Amino acid sequence: MVSDTADGGVTAHAGTKARAPSTRPFSTFERMVALRYLRPRRKEAFISVIAGFSFIGIMLGVATLIIVMAVMNGFRTELITRILGINGHMIVQPIDGVLDNYADLADRFRKIEGVRDAIPLIEGQTLASGKGGAGTGALVRGVRADDFTRLKMVSDNIQQGDLVGFAAGEGVAIGSRMAAALGLSAGDTITLISPEGDVTPLGVNPRVKSYKVAAIFEIGMSEYDASIIFMPFEEAQLYFNQEGIAQSIEIFLNNPEAVDDMRPKIEAAAERSIFITDWRQRNRTFFSALAVERNVMFMILTMIVLVAALNIISGLIMLVKDKGTDIAILRTMGATSGSIMRIFFMTGATIGMVGTVAGVVLGIIVCLNVESIRQFFSWLSGTTLFNPELYFLSQLPAEMNARETVTVVVMALALSFLATILPAWRASRIDPVQALRYE
Repeated sequence: MVSDTADGGVTAHAGTKARAPSTRPFSTFERMVALRYLRPRRKEAFISVIAGFSFIGIMLGVATLIIVMAVMNGFRTELITRILGINGHMIVQPIDGVLDNYADLADRFRKIEGVRDAIPLIEGQTLASGKGGAGTGALVRGVRADDFTRLKMVSDNIQQGDLVGFAAGEGVAIGSRMAAALGLSAGDTITLISPEGDVTPLGVNPRVKSYKVAAIFEIGMSEYDASIIFMPFEEAQLYFNQEGIAQSIEIFLNNPEAVDDMRPKIEAAAERSIFITDWRQRNRTFFSALAVERNVMFMILTMIVLVAALNIISGLIMLVKDKGTDIAILRTMGATSGSIMRIFFMTGATIGMVGTVAGVVLGIIVCLNVESIRQFFSWLSGTTLFNPELYFLSQLPAEMNARETVTVVVMALALSFLATILPAWRASRIDPVQALRYE
């Protein structure tokens, strides 16, 4: 008959015949002994502290990995959504001359299966100034009124004013950050200065013209809210000396990832020589940097879980040394070396599994409330954490990916299981005769 002693050991009662415990892999006996070794005892307080640190380390490591990966996924998704919300997935420019048949060409592109919209565009750099006379660089995008209403990322996020004046060709739409920087509200006047002005005998004079601010939009990406001005298409043609032509046609696809498949169809529909660029080419450096940062962060944060796994090794090795006599008694009662190895394997693996589950739960809770947590710490510190001027977005996004979460869980469990193998193997190799010699 087997029982545990006051100090957590395992002995056979005097006067009873020792029976070999069941050595079926992961039997009830093995699970019972492993569970007893996980219970804290006063004699094993230091070992329990190490086990606690291992549990906390794995929990925090898994939670941190899940949170960081979710935030980086959220950043990428939000940036793509906003970038592609006002920029075409494919940009068509003419090679054989000016783009004077832009209306007919845009209609042909829209009829292609997989194309959501095609918008003729005029673009140019200007200097914008407001009431206070302060100037800021701006990108003017000339679009037709009907096309502008279909840019839902902008037209559905009008903060002040409306699109009536824009549709009538009597006003422009500017971003909220530009309006704040220039001290403008809907109905005020903004002055635009373009270096591509009028040609005179004395040279080219910059073109200066004032427009009414018909609408102020906010799409949530600071770079766009601070630098883009939408102007009626015909007015943009006059302002940039592009009468009767468009500079390019931006094509929006139902599936932004299908640009390679759509390229031949667009070229065929154009019926002229064109040059096509897509959103991946225009933002390659930016998204490549995000991917590199994401992979490096994953490798760095994995070290947290690895350190916690090393704590499991040290804790189990000390437990094996402390339980040498118990192991010897179990061996003399018929427990096999494999049974001893499985007992200590389950002891360490339990710490890893419970820590991983706790880390997943903590990571999910933080991801679901990440913006509220950011606002709380901003209020607590009195500073703006994740300033939109630096991080582009006005809110901190988090998007958990099921595949990445499973990868983190599998990695944490694998490291935890591997960490238990060496101590468990050492426990199974203890010689009962040597362990009991001086008892």
